[in-house]
Amino acid sequence: MIKINIIAVGKLKEKYLTDALKEYLKRLTAFAKVEIIEINEYKAKDNPSLGEIEIIKEKEGEAILSKISKSAYVIPMCIEGTQLSSEEFSKKIEGIMQISGEIDFIIGGSFGLSEKVKQRGNLKLSFGKITLPHQLMRVVLCEQIYRAFSIINNSKYHK
Repeated sequence: MIKINIIAVGKLKEKYLTDALKEYLKRLTAFAKVEIIEINEYKAKDNPSLGEIEIIKEKEGEAILSKISKSAYVIPMCIEGTQLSSEEFSKKIEGIMQISGEIDFIIGGSFGLSEKVKQRGNLKLSFGKITLPHQLMRVVLCEQIYRAFSIINNSKYHK
C-alpha cells in the first residue's frame, strides 16, 4: 500500500473543512496510508513588502523541506504547475506507484511555496489558474486523490 504525505502550511480551523477532510481520509484508507503533516504558518503584518513575503516563504519552505521523505516522489501544488484531468491524474498516480512507495504532496501557505520547495519537486501540479485558500486546497487535493484511486480501481465514484 502506498504512503501519501500531505505536507501543508497552517492548520485547518473551520469545522466544515475538518469534517470534509476526515471523510476523504477515511475513504482513502482502502487505497493508501495517508498522513497530514502540518507546518507552522508564519504571519505577516498588513501590507508586507515583497522582501517580507520572500522571507516568510523561505522560512516555511525550510520547514517543508525538513519533512519531505528522501525516497518520496514530491509533488508541490503551485499555480504554474502542470494541469491534469482527473483521468490523467489517476494515470500519474498509478505510474508513480510503480517507481515509488511514497508520495509527498506539498501545499504552501497564503503566499505560496519557496523556489527551493518547487525545485525539490518531481512534478509541479496545478488544479487550475484559480486561487484557492490553502486550507480548502487540502480538501480538494484529498478528494482528487480519492477520485484517482476510484478511477484506478474502477469504482462507481468517478462518473
